[in-house]
Parts: sequence; C-alpha cells; structure tokens
Amino acid sequence: MTSQNLLPSPSLPDGVARLSHLGVIRIHGEDSAKFIHGQLTQDFALLGLDQARLAAFCSAKGRMQASFVGIKAPDGDILLVCSRDLLPNTLKRLSMFVMRAKAKLTDASEDFALWGLAGNATKNIAAGAYPAWAKWDIDQDSIINLYPAAGVPRQLLIRPANLGAPEGPEMGLPVWQWGEVMSGVATLTAPVVEAFVPQMLNYESVGGVSFKKGCYPGQEVVARSQFRGTLKRRAFVGQSASLLSAGQEVFANGDADQPVGLVVQAAPDPQGGYVAIVSLQLSATEGPLSAGDSEIQLLPLPYPLLEDI
Repeated sequence: MTSQNLLPSPSLPDGVARLSHLGVIRIHGEDSAKFIHGQLTQDFALLGLDQARLAAFCSAKGRMQASFVGIKAPDGDILLVCSRDLLPNTLKRLSMFVMRAKAKLTDASEDFALWGLAGNATKNIAAGAYPAWAKWDIDQDSIINLYPAAGVPRQLLIRPANLGAPEGPEMGLPVWQWGEVMSGVATLTAPVVEAFVPQMLNYESVGGVSFKKGCYPGQEVVARSQFRGTLKRRAFVGQSASLLSAGQEVFANGDADQPVGLVVQAAPDPQGGYVAIVSLQLSATEGPLSAGDSEIQLLPLPYPLLEDI
C-alpha cells in the first residue's frame, strides 16, 4: 500500500459543464405530484415552483435504488433528474406503482439538456444568498441551487435540448464531477444500488428526507434508523493518491478481510489523485483507511450533520 502527501484541492473554477451522465424522468398528469409523493423520501405534495427536492427511491427494506433532484415544471409536470445508468430500471420500477393514478412516466432525457453552472457562471446575481434547493424559472430554463463545492456556488440548469449552451466558460465534465464529490452530496449510480439507507449518505442532513410526510416504500426502516439512535454509518469526503471508483470497498488498519465502508462516488482531483464520497462505519473514522493500493485521507465534511435522535 502506498502513501502520498497530496496537495490541497483547488477551488472549483467558474464554468458551464454539460451533464451528459444524467437523465430526466418526466411525470405528466393531474396526479403526478401526488403519485411521486408516495414513492420518494421527500415531500412532493407541497412542492412549489420556487423549490427543488433531493430525494431517494427506496426498496421495502429502506435501501436506496435511485436518487433524484426533482422539480415541478411551470406546466405542472414533475421532472426527476437522476443518473442515466439507473434511469431505465428506475422508470420501470416506478411505473409499476402507478396503477389507477392519473400519471404517466416517460424518459425525457432527449427533451432536455442538463448543465452544471459554477462560480460566476451561475444565474441570478443574488443566487449565493439563497439556500440549496431553491429554484427559479426564467423563460424556458429551470435553475436549481446546489450545495457549494470548495466554497464555490453551483447550480443545476434544466432547459429544452434545442436551446444550446448557456453563457460561460466551458468546463469539462470531470471537473464538475470533482465538484460534486467535494460538495459531499452523493448521486446514486448502478454500482451501489441498494447498498445504503439514505442516512448512510447523510441525506437527512442535506434535505433528502422528510420525516413529516406520509408513507413511501422503506419508510419504517428509514424512520427507525433516525429515531432509535441506530445510525452506525455516515458519508465522508476522502482523498487518495490512487484510482477510486464507486462500489470499491474501504478497509481500516490494514485489515483486508473486513471492509468498513464503500466508495459511493469518485472523481479525479485536478491536483492529482482522486477524491471520493465514502460511506463508513463511524467506529472506523479515527484510524488509517485504504482502498486498493492507497491510503484514504478524510477531508472536513462541508456541511453539519443533523444530530441522531
């Protein structure tokens, strides 16, 4: 196993990135909000045009099968942004629950272009004064405030595919993905489906779980994890000199027999090496950690955790 003193990560530059790794599920019909409200961890029944929702779609055992950033479009449709590699199976699973609801789910990925905006490329001069998941509709664009990365404001822009790129310096997708990791807010992908309950990715601390809404698949498990003081895993941001990838096991104290965590999401670090969101047993966070051939150094978590109850 190798150890390397990595350089401090830089700030996310100003720029505009085409988010080709994400897709869109559209829910159309008068019951669209009511239907999806009953399937995800966040409240869509009270979703307004000035808000977005971070949410998880869970199995009956409370394990995350997909994660979304969801909005209500001005025409009343619900749009769910998720990882493209999960979209076909997620669309199929969600459609099974429609039954008599007046809602139709379709893959609308080709109808919309998704853009990441960072720094001075963000829209609305006062955007930094608004919290994460605030939303604006300007002309045909929907703009969503995200959690910052390395202190730099970020937004998700959803616009019709035929409108072209927004103004701003071009940013490569790997740089944006580095910012996604540094934000500490994980997006679920295929290698880690059903590996986590939402709290293992800190979703209750970043606006991804409502404990006041009605039933959804896995709700009892998610609520029990929160209110009985049984949370034993959390998400952290880490840095390594070697390649990290989603689904990779993390070990502690050189013990290669018993993993203590899992890499959730990873990206190249512009200064060298890789950064990753890792979900770890809390008991393992004080000692040496490794994945593959390299040590993982934990970085400060960029937001406070909601206290277990």
